[in-house]
Amino acid sequence: MGARAIFTYRDEHKLFVLIGIIIVAALLALVQINAQRTGNESPLTTAGMSIASFAEMATSATIGGVRSAGSAALSVPDLERDNASLRGENAQLRAENAQLHELAAQYASEAAVRPVVDVFPKGIEAHVIGFPPENESRTVTIDRGSSAGIHKDDGVLAQGGVVGRVVEVTPFSSQVVLITDYTSRIPAVTRRGRYWGIARGNLSSVRVEYIPQDASLRVGDVVVTGEGRSFQSGVPIGTVTRIERGDATLYQTAILKPAVDLGSIDRVVVVPK
Repeated sequence: MGARAIFTYRDEHKLFVLIGIIIVAALLALVQINAQRTGNESPLTTAGMSIASFAEMATSATIGGVRSAGSAALSVPDLERDNASLRGENAQLRAENAQLHELAAQYASEAAVRPVVDVFPKGIEAHVIGFPPENESRTVTIDRGSSAGIHKDDGVLAQGGVVGRVVEVTPFSSQVVLITDYTSRIPAVTRRGRYWGIARGNLSSVRVEYIPQDASLRVGDVVVTGEGRSFQSGVPIGTVTRIERGDATLYQTAILKPAVDLGSIDRVVVVPK
């Protein structure tokens, strides 16, 4: 009895489902028939077309993405080659730029000593190639020696004025003591007033000593070389920056700023005696 009741309930459930499906189908058919009669587009057709369009767009986007990814993957080797080529060109341009800067610096250095060579046609041009380690002395080494006609005590000039004098000569190089070295001694005279003294090195400056107390020195006065064993007269040594006067002495001292920037000299002219 219980088994028959269960069987009857299942049959009734299936029957209700079937009747529901038939009713829904009938309603859908009525909607479609009504749309055809009135000449309007069926909502079912519109929904179906929208679903189909969406599916088509999704498929197209997926295919496009796959194609783009494939194209990008294929272009990676080309991009790597192009980047390598650009890196090589940039490195070459940097090297050429550095070379041009060096040539420009050399040209400027050569042009700077042209006026000195014009005044001293027999002057021997030379490059500064060395400084003493740890500034043990105020000297430089130049790349010309006895084979080029250089001798000990020859004067050395640069753009602006006096650099120093030759103190040691080898066949292919020479050592020059700068005017700021303690051992340097040069006859000196003020351009204004013609007051004489001795220019002596003082590391970073030059002291012109033994100038008479009654000489009317002024800050800004230019001091030049007097005639001596290494220089002709009239070559600038430096400019007066300070004056030291002593009450108990017969002399005064002028402190000079050198006419040449001795810390950055590159090309000089050696003037034979």
